[in-house]
Amino acid sequence: MMKPVHLIFLSVVVICFSLSQACSQEKFPKDDWRTKVGAQSQPTKTKEFIVNRYGAKNDGITLNTKAIQSAIDACAEEGGGIVRFQPGAYLTGSIFVKSNVHLCIDSGVTLLGSQNIDDYKVIDTRVAGIEMAWPAALINILDQENAAISGKGLIHAQGKPFWEQYWRMRTEEYEPKGLRWIVDYDARRPRTILVSNAKNITLKDLEIQQAGFWTVQILYSTYVTVDGLTINNNVDGHGPSTDGIDIDSSSWILVQNTDIDCNDDNFCIKAGRDADGLRVNRPAEYIVIRDCFARRGGGLLTLGSETSGSIRHVYASNIQGSGTKNCLNIKSAITRGGTVEHIVLENVKMDSVGVALQVNMNWNPTYSYSTLPEEYDYEKIPLHWKKLLQPVEPAERGIPTFRDITMRNVHIKGADRAINVEGLPSSWVEGISLQQVSIEAKEAGKIRYSKNWDIQDFKLVSKDGSTIAKEHTTGISL
Repeated sequence: MMKPVHLIFLSVVVICFSLSQACSQEKFPKDDWRTKVGAQSQPTKTKEFIVNRYGAKNDGITLNTKAIQSAIDACAEEGGGIVRFQPGAYLTGSIFVKSNVHLCIDSGVTLLGSQNIDDYKVIDTRVAGIEMAWPAALINILDQENAAISGKGLIHAQGKPFWEQYWRMRTEEYEPKGLRWIVDYDARRPRTILVSNAKNITLKDLEIQQAGFWTVQILYSTYVTVDGLTINNNVDGHGPSTDGIDIDSSSWILVQNTDIDCNDDNFCIKAGRDADGLRVNRPAEYIVIRDCFARRGGGLLTLGSETSGSIRHVYASNIQGSGTKNCLNIKSAITRGGTVEHIVLENVKMDSVGVALQVNMNWNPTYSYSTLPEEYDYEKIPLHWKKLLQPVEPAERGIPTFRDITMRNVHIKGADRAINVEGLPSSWVEGISLQQVSIEAKEAGKIRYSKNWDIQDFKLVSKDGSTIAKEHTTGISL
């Protein structure tokens, strides 16, 4: 559970930053896209369906998947309402929220994720950028409209056994065989909440702990609000790939008042991977993230590495961070393709950060690029292996484009490196704007294959006295 002092600190942050947000919002024209994000409707019926009346046991031991689903189904059959729990702990596998249903996890209620992967129904979905069969999440909203999950209770995903399984597979079997690129897909780990192909969905005031894999994935969906979530995945360890919130080929999304402590990307935007992502070709766009806190994790705001369908029109404001690996992290690979553009990150304060601005078009090659070892027969490997092995043709289609990226009123202390920008000889990073940016870092960093930056009131203090090294750049006055 998060300590009360953290909640007090977050409240102070939100109050202070809300003032500047209000001023900023006043400047938005009424037809500005940023005023149109988030759920446009919510469930309104108030009839209650108590899961205990459908056989659920609050002892933390009995598997309640069928009983909880029965309550949800009954609620949906009557046109909607509120599904509630009596106080206590409820063990469950995958459950599926339906249209017009409000799943309420009240204070005093703990939802416990099963640690048996067989309790998570296998569905057709997209995981880490490719479409494949994969276990459903603990809580799912699939192909539904006008649904909500809220409450002051706790969702404890109990994901630690899935972390341990992943590391065993990766270190003892897959990496020695040259299969680093596929282990994340073969190590089946349940997400905590999945919103997929859905519209007008609200997630509010939930506390989530110890995700087995990604915590919240919003996939192929529109008009979704995520408000007031507290995500703490570093409970009793540090789980791999425990992203906070992943917005995946979705649009008109609002994330606000959310506090994330995880072991991978905090707030992350994705749009498909390689040939399969280019086939789907669905962008992530019109996304607002505001009044949030990023603690431990891979990036306060991460774009990619799944960029195939393109990422654009992302506005993030009034965010604080502490102990986060990167501030703005944009990553892709030469088989991803897609364009990242029209990105604004403003009104940010961070301390103890790794890199303030991290941009890499050739990120993590051992994971990003797929090669089948000679001892494997291509005809006998799984379909999702073949998807990752499928070449992008022509090869030029796999080269990503990054442009029109703004950092404004961003102030960072205690960074390891200020800037690390790595474009490609065939695709220069273009049009980065740094306005009212101050960074205190151990070292300045470097810029390669980039051009046409707009620099206004930029201050850099490097402890080692270094300045930013530039190689293959033009129009950058740093």
